Amino acid sequence: MAQSSPANASGDLPGRLAGFPPFSQRHLISIADLAQHEIVELLDRAERMIPVSRQERKSLSTLSGKTQINLFFEPSTRTQSSFEIAGKRLGALVVNMSVRTSSVTKGETLIDTAATLNAMRPDVLVVRHSAAGAVELLSQKVGCSVINAGDGAHEHPTQALLDALTIRQHKGRIAGLTVAICGDIANSRVARSNLLLLGALNVRTRVIAPKTLLPAGIEQLATEVFTDMEEGLKGVDVVMMLRLQHERANGKMIPSVREYYRFYGLDAAKLKNAKPDVIVMHPGPMNRGVEIDPAIADGPRSVITDQVEMGVAVRMAVLDALLPDSNGAPR
Repeated sequence: MAQSSPANASGDLPGRLAGFPPFSQRHLISIADLAQHEIVELLDRAERMIPVSRQERKSLSTLSGKTQINLFFEPSTRTQSSFEIAGKRLGALVVNMSVRTSSVTKGETLIDTAATLNAMRPDVLVVRHSAAGAVELLSQKVGCSVINAGDGAHEHPTQALLDALTIRQHKGRIAGLTVAICGDIANSRVARSNLLLLGALNVRTRVIAPKTLLPAGIEQLATEVFTDMEEGLKGVDVVMMLRLQHERANGKMIPSVREYYRFYGLDAAKLKNAKPDVIVMHPGPMNRGVEIDPAIADGPRSVITDQVEMGVAVRMAVLDALLPDSNGAPR
């Protein structure tokens, strides 16, 4: 018996998402570039993609004939594989470019790489780079859409979108909640993107970290700033833990891992300060026993694996929104 294609919420086949106006953005570089209604639209689009990913047959024709290049200058497992799965589920030809074996290692500049890839006429580039601003620079040199998959300590917009979608799925809403982001705020692109997005959606945001891990000007992004974790977790709806970013840190950030876990590692005792129905999040990869107790990471309040699932849906939605339809008109 033939497998029928899954229908979306409006009853239409999800080869193209019906009911959404043309998306005004060509690239996704920063959450700061998005208006509130654009953030909500991307979350709504992603919500429509969730049942597609849960079907037995997941191949759609949305991006049939489109070419997606994943260009990762930094190692990645979750983000790169998530974008690859998202593109393939939408029917795109997906190419993963290995930078370690490319001409970049032979001295080719980012601009040279952009020119080379542009000549191949891809429809979308998904880029991760260690330097803040590198993805935006590349977007100015190519003729296709560009998606920021993380640039240094600057931003990681699709991570913030998937975090927001996970919150909405579990809480039924986003506005009015209190979300605590805990850990290495200074070196985290995830923290910055989340603070921008959650602030745009009227969320009360708290950051919790030792002073050495709080960046200058953090008060302009977060509603509240705490250096005491137990105090900062009081009454929160969501706890988002971050890993220590040793690869981006300049100098020694903490006296010792053991002391850090004692004061800032999320365990059952600290979590009791939050609301009884609190959810616990982590963008991964986790340092178990450093920023989070394994019992919490795997416990009933954890939604970490749900974040991974929502990541595919969000990236499908972003690809669908940014790429033009078969007639070349933006959607």
